[in-house]
Amino acid sequence: MRPSSAPSRRFSSRVQAPGDVWVYWKCEGRDDVSQVRNISMGGLFIKTPQPRPSGTITRLDFLVAEGQIRADAVVRHARAGAGLGLKFTALAEQDRPKLAALINRLRRMHFLGGG
Repeated sequence: MRPSSAPSRRFSSRVQAPGDVWVYWKCEGRDDVSQVRNISMGGLFIKTPQPRPSGTITRLDFLVAEGQIRADAVVRHARAGAGLGLKFTALAEQDRPKLAALINRLRRMHFLGGG
């Protein structure tokens, strides 16, 4: 009998983002721009050397072709020198379809070998 792996706590699968997906974020009175490494409807991982403690609230503005997407998020985990795992806590109803379109575009790019 093979041991089973631990189940994922994520409710939605993440898709890898190529180098052209960026997010402007505000956290603890500081502004920054970071590359998105992966994303889902539930959250994302951003590349940044700026560590933030778990539970820190962040405001996000996506810089993407799908249009303006704004969200609030909370830091779930940080990897020193790598970046932050963020969980969405609020996403405007009009931004939800744009986020879904972004994720679908990235999924297609990845599937076609572009990501």
